[in-house]
Amino acid sequence: MYHIGRKTESTGEVGKKMAETSKSKTFCVSQIPAVEGKSVQQAVEMLTKKLEILGAVKQGTFCVDCETYHAGPTVTIPGQPAKFMYVMHNTEYPLSCFALFENGPCLVADTNFDTLMIKLKGFFQNAKSNKIESRGPRYQYADFLVKVGTVTMGPSVRGISVEVEYCPCIVSNDCWNLMMEFMQSFMGSHTPGIPSVFSAKHDGIYAPTDTAVQYMELFNKIRKQQQAPVSGIR
Repeated sequence: MYHIGRKTESTGEVGKKMAETSKSKTFCVSQIPAVEGKSVQQAVEMLTKKLEILGAVKQGTFCVDCETYHAGPTVTIPGQPAKFMYVMHNTEYPLSCFALFENGPCLVADTNFDTLMIKLKGFFQNAKSNKIESRGPRYQYADFLVKVGTVTMGPSVRGISVEVEYCPCIVSNDCWNLMMEFMQSFMGSHTPGIPSVFSAKHDGIYAPTDTAVQYMELFNKIRKQQQAPVSGIR
């Protein structure tokens, strides 16, 4: 069972999956640069310390992972570069799996979609060495949820992600200024600009697939980055 976008009515386990993917709030996913002279773990601890000073309370952990699939010759248009598909899991949506096509739609599927991908190996090949994930603590501060993740590819630590969720609002542009003000309180000069998915929404209603798109963009950016010392949180 899979669908594009959101569904509102269903039953059983499928109903639960539909319900979780219709929990549309507003999210912003961004990257924090490493701190010169500090390890990634130390930089994460600096961020979480700032959140705790603000009064944020730790509420468990989170994980977002992403596997890359190369489109095979049977689904590639002759004369054009091969396309990629990204299959993503998010602990906020434990019954769902997100499949994002490069420059294309995002499908929301049941968790057994991974099994289906094995059967489709003649069409999409798993680039196993490219699996990437972000994992870390989850904090709540008033109406905000903040997830500070350590991004890894295999045994290699690649960076730091910050996801900020504003729970009461589903219209992105209505709450962006408030979200930005909150992020500035602990991210400082590394507060991100408005995500591209916000401006791409015609109705302005945020959906869980928009979060998946932001993580896909962040992971692809991190994959391409060269390892070099940069200044960061101070």
